[in-house]
This record gives sequence, C-alpha cells and structure tokens, in this order.
Amino acid sequence: MAAEGTYYVPEQSKLPIIVGLSLGLSAYGAGKIMIDGSYGALLVGMILVWGTLAYWWNLVIKENMQGLVDDQLKRSYVWGIGWFIFSEVMFFSAFFGALFYVRNVALPTLGGWEMGVANPEEWGGFSPSWPLMVTPDQSLNGDSSVMKGPEHAFTFPGWSNIFHWLPLWGTLILMTSSWTVHVAHHALKHGDNRKKFNIWLGITVILGSTFLCLQAYEYYEAYHHLGLTLKSGIYGTTFFMLTGFHGAHVTMGTIMLLVQLIRSFKGHFTENDHFGFEMASWYWHFVDVVWVMLFFFVYIL
Repeated sequence: MAAEGTYYVPEQSKLPIIVGLSLGLSAYGAGKIMIDGSYGALLVGMILVWGTLAYWWNLVIKENMQGLVDDQLKRSYVWGIGWFIFSEVMFFSAFFGALFYVRNVALPTLGGWEMGVANPEEWGGFSPSWPLMVTPDQSLNGDSSVMKGPEHAFTFPGWSNIFHWLPLWGTLILMTSSWTVHVAHHALKHGDNRKKFNIWLGITVILGSTFLCLQAYEYYEAYHHLGLTLKSGIYGTTFFMLTGFHGAHVTMGTIMLLVQLIRSFKGHFTENDHFGFEMASWYWHFVDVVWVMLFFFVYIL
C-alpha cells in the first residue's frame, strides 16, 4: 500500500518509446496504402501499438489493484486524460477548419474568378457549388471520371431512400449510447450496483458496435454504388477524413468500454475507485459530441 503523503513513481520503462515508434510505423503504413495499396506496414504498426498498450495498461491496473496508486497519482491521471481529450479537440478542429475554409473561402473565391472578377477563362466550366466532387483542373479538362454517382448523394433532403437515413440513425444511436453510459456510471458511483452497471455498459458497447456497422455499410454504398471516394474532389476527401477519423475514435472508445466491462466481470471497480471506467466514459461523451457536430456540418449544411 502507498503510504499517506507519498507519491508512487513507476519504474523506468521503454514502453512509451515503443508506442511512439509503433505509431510512426502506423502513420507510414497509412501513407503506403494511399500510394501503392500495400497494408503490411500499417498492420504491423497497429499490432505493435495495441499489443504494447494492452501490456502497459495491464501493468497500471495491477499497480492500482495492489494499492500503489494514491490520490496524488490519480490526479495526475485526470490531468493526463484531460490533456489527451484536449489534443483530440484540436485534432478535429483542424479538419472542421479545413471544411469551413473550403466551403466559405476557397469556393466563393473560385466562383468570383469564374464570374469575371479575375481570369474567367482559367477555370473553364467549373461550377463553385457544394458538394464539390471535381477539382477545378478536372472540370477544365473535362475529366468527370470521378463522378460515377449523383453529386448530392450524401446531402439532405434525400428521405425517399432509406440509405439517406443512415447518418440520422447513427446520430440517434450515439446519443442514446451517451445516455446509457451515464446510467452505468450513475449505478456504479451511487451504490455500487454491479448488475445494473454491467447491463447498461454492455448496451453501450452494443450501440457503439452497431454505429460502426452502419458506417461500414455507408462506406460500402458510397464506394460501390454512389461513386463517392477519396478521389471525388475535395468533398470526398473531407467527408472520409472527418467521418473516417471519427469512426476510428468510436472503434477505440468501444474497445475501451469493452475492456471496462470485462474488468467489471472480474470484480474490479468500487464506488470510490473506478477511474479506468470514468476515463473511458469521458472519452465516449467527447466522441458523441464530435459526431453531433459532424452530422450537422457534413450531412445537413
């Protein structure tokens, strides 16, 4: 047990360096997929990342179960997850900023050029409308190869086809999951009702997995039936960057909550000691808020 007034300092570890190098390899592998379609580097990088993190978190859990984690160290955990979520806010802010710039600055500027403000002949038949699924040079050269489907395939209104309801269903599912994880948190924090906690946390994991299945189906339809791909102009790029990275965060959040559920079945967590779950629930609420913004700015506006 950690003595009162002391601060537990873990042993020196190479795990942070391994995680950093693994993330670098994963980023390199993601680039390779875009360049030549090879996914070996990404696969190896992700295996190393998740394997190292699983081992690392297991050590942290064991330290806590042994009573080595005192209040001061727990406060450092709170600051750590706080800064992590803040970094994620900045991450998504960059992508939302890019979407805002393209729609509200770049397109009106190009539209002004086309209407005779400057060099009207430069852009040929380019139309500065959103969603922009061709680039100005493709429009100028008559290249419409990227436009295999309707330009407005992913914008509302489109209620005649149930496929266009998928983003709305996903939004309702994630908003519901934010409530279910709160119910689970309340059950644990106020009375240590383990059965209720497990049920509502399990429902949250199911809802997160359902959202990912809907998004996978949406991507399949987009690529194979609507012609919306990463090559479909700036709209395709921003659409898949925003929704894809959010989907990656939902995947990570679902795994985190699943781990907490497994830990609960093993008898972990008490009314006053459940920071692992609390951290995962904070992250899940953040992911849900980001999706609501994404749904509004990407699918509706």
